[in-house]
Amino acid sequence: MLKELIDQFYLDNQKNKDQTRFYITDAGKCPRAVFFKFKNAPREPMDARIMRIFERGENMHRSIFNILYRLRLGVVTEIPIPTSEIISGRADAILCIGNENYVLDIKSINSMIFKRMAAPKEENVYQIQLYLHFFNIKKGILLYIDKDQQDMKEFFVDYDEQLCNSLLDKFNSLKAQVEKNEVPARLADYPRNWQCSYCQFKDICKMANGEALNWEEFKKKVAEQETQTS
Repeated sequence: MLKELIDQFYLDNQKNKDQTRFYITDAGKCPRAVFFKFKNAPREPMDARIMRIFERGENMHRSIFNILYRLRLGVVTEIPIPTSEIISGRADAILCIGNENYVLDIKSINSMIFKRMAAPKEENVYQIQLYLHFFNIKKGILLYIDKDQQDMKEFFVDYDEQLCNSLLDKFNSLKAQVEKNEVPARLADYPRNWQCSYCQFKDICKMANGEALNWEEFKKKVAEQETQTS
């Protein structure tokens, strides 16, 4: 009884915000899933358990912020990037260590992944590279926290202009697809890619073929399917 009430609380407070710009956290994500977010396509509701995991991660962030302030590292936290036409984002922190500025990005992960981690995740590198780009800072720190054991690993990242330009080009290409209502093709390794297992849009992605297609025509197919199953 109580479990169901708590789960329902999380589900009732779930909001799907209208997306008008890309988020830095979209870097490295499936373009089709990002497109569907822009179009408010039908999606599976997020599981209450996953929402609690996110909430726990946010609490860990706040604990780290408190320690950073007490260390007097010249820290500012949760800083929005300068205004951009197509991208928005908020860095966890900017630190000053040894008279040098760093962008800090904090990630909480489970023990199984943490133990095997010898290098930062590719999508996390993409995200911190964009923060470095927009803040014009040359060095970053990816701090991973084991949610179960509270161990930590840190990886230093140097600004890579070529990589950032490539990421920005991909965002611009996806923006063009959003504007002309062209659903991007599936990931090349669909459905083996790890994102496919957790995607809220996996049901409608299955309905589409693997190639790019017209959103307005596909939206009619989705609506017809929903009518048949309701």
